[in-house]
Amino acid sequence: MKKFSCSSCGAVWQKSGKTNCWSANPEDRPPKPGHCPSQEHMDLIEESFDLYTGDSQEARMARVATQVEGLCYEHQPGSTAIRARWTRVEDTIAFAKLMGYAKIGIATCIGLLDETERLSRILTAQGFTPLSVCCKSGSIDKLKLGVSEEDKVRPLTFEPACNPIAQARLLNSAGTDMNIIVGLCVGHDMLFTKHSDAPVTTLITKDRVTGHNPVSVLYGQNFYYRRLLTEQVEVERKA
Repeated sequence: MKKFSCSSCGAVWQKSGKTNCWSANPEDRPPKPGHCPSQEHMDLIEESFDLYTGDSQEARMARVATQVEGLCYEHQPGSTAIRARWTRVEDTIAFAKLMGYAKIGIATCIGLLDETERLSRILTAQGFTPLSVCCKSGSIDKLKLGVSEEDKVRPLTFEPACNPIAQARLLNSAGTDMNIIVGLCVGHDMLFTKHSDAPVTTLITKDRVTGHNPVSVLYGQNFYYRRLLTEQVEVERKA
């Protein structure tokens, strides 16, 4: 059974500021940890890298993504330090401009329509044509999915189902160059990405508790969210 564990290098990075994959001096890199993907699968890694050469869409996206990564930082005069200068919104705009995209689709959660409108205004000001599609488009009864009344957020009330495949198909029909996910639920984001013809990026990842900042759970796991290391997440509804 294959097992990859790049996370094992997290402690190495915290201790030395470098890993086997990233070191200012390649001759002084730490050893590869157990289950390092490059330990036994370097052929696969190099074959994959070959896809970034030439004029394919993958090659263009890889080059532009690398250029945007460089533009995200600025050097400090008289110092070796670098400073991040762009937000995720700016990263996304820069990538779309360098790729030559014009029509940008937005697959949005109904709970983030205001944020989507703000994003649309920004994209318009930057020279793009934004098209947004809400997850509840069509307002089809959630019970038609085969779920029970108890599976609703508010039982015994009408609740429309999310329809991420329709979101993807609507944006496909509009011929978008790139699609942006704004707060789709876990699972719905997968279905949207699977059925989208255009490449997909995520701007907002839904997290109802943390204000859509899921990484805060990882930062706080040694205190507030320590229970996630010792208690199973219950998925059965309580009576």
